[in-house]
Amino acid sequence: MKAVLQRVKKASVSVDGQQISHIGMGMLIFLAIEKNDVEGDADYLSSKILSLRIFEDENGKMNRSICEIKGELMAVSQFTLLADCRRGNRPSFDRAAHPKLALKLYNYFIERLSKNSKLIVKTGKFAAKMEVCLINDGPVTIILNGKK
Repeated sequence: MKAVLQRVKKASVSVDGQQISHIGMGMLIFLAIEKNDVEGDADYLSSKILSLRIFEDENGKMNRSICEIKGELMAVSQFTLLADCRRGNRPSFDRAAHPKLALKLYNYFIERLSKNSKLIVKTGKFAAKMEVCLINDGPVTIILNGKK
């Protein structure tokens, strides 16, 4: 499992020209699920994301978590994070989980974020061609691996 986190002022997802989801200040999470991922990876990753202190305190230091600021969360599935571009010019996505497994773990990950943060977690549309708009705050962008 791999995640790219972006601290955002706002973000939205549209499918076929219709906005399906949006958040204000918080965190946009792009999530990729690999073939060998299990629920434990989602547990670890969701816990790490919720405890990361990437939001500013009153002194302008990154010292607060998403839970402390009561920010908003959006998780968007993005298997292309697993692109292997070492050979040739066309990326390989062989490491990506089968869609049935990926959807199961994606939903589990969202459930863990929601349950453990008590925050609303918005989503994109799994396996859809999406337009994601965001205003990155900072910019702050962090890459996390789901394996300890």
